[in-house]
Amino acid sequence: MRRARTFVALALVLLGVATVAHAELPSGISRPDSERGLSQQELGAQLFAGNCATCHGIAGEGVLPPNRTRGAGNVRGLGPPLKGVGALAADFYLTTGFMPLQDPQQQPWRRRVEFTPKEIAAITQYVASLGPGPSIPRPDPSAGSVSVGFHLFTEHCAGCHQAVAEGGYVTNVRVPKLKQDTATQIAEAVRIGPNLMPVFSKHDISDRQLNSIIAYIESVKHPNDRGGWGIGHIGPVPEGMFTWLVAAVALVALCVLIGERLGKA
Repeated sequence: MRRARTFVALALVLLGVATVAHAELPSGISRPDSERGLSQQELGAQLFAGNCATCHGIAGEGVLPPNRTRGAGNVRGLGPPLKGVGALAADFYLTTGFMPLQDPQQQPWRRRVEFTPKEIAAITQYVASLGPGPSIPRPDPSAGSVSVGFHLFTEHCAGCHQAVAEGGYVTNVRVPKLKQDTATQIAEAVRIGPNLMPVFSKHDISDRQLNSIIAYIESVKHPNDRGGWGIGHIGPVPEGMFTWLVAAVALVALCVLIGERLGKA
């Protein structure tokens, strides 16, 4: 009987711990005590103050520390000013999980999104209200051409992201793969140039050309491996090196086999 009571008590304690752990906010995100009754603008202002203002300033003016260090993307200061970036930049950085950063010196990288869609919309609206800026783009990849997009992607993007959009590594910077990105996120990245990526204006890449680039990226998300094994779709150069490695091993094995037979003859 005593053992049964002990087991029940232990089970209740574990259940309580699990309930508390489930109720904890992820990764230290600061939220209002209650989001009910708040307008979208009020909710966005409170979420921004609790999670973004430390680096970007309470009014989005940016923060310049005394030592004037440079952080991610070679930005001088803790965080760049957000006045005039519009909804476009805020939506991109929040929906990809690039922001908020725990350390302003680290490179933004795709990770689990910490805010709900409602909260992202609220913060985006608040950032857009700080000053006139571009709105969230609405690309239409169905209106683009995959073949045209391939040529444009090869010319403008493949040098860093590889021809099959698998990402890579350039000097001191990791280049993300694009196969997780939505059409809207790709269009946003092209227009704002996150981290060290260059900014492409509509003069550099028109909306029509951007539709074709996105159509090509969508096509490589699920490639048709007509030759068989795709080897992770890591690109033509690594795939070629792997092929030569397999061929070299096969040739050495063949030479050893021939040598053994000649030795027995």
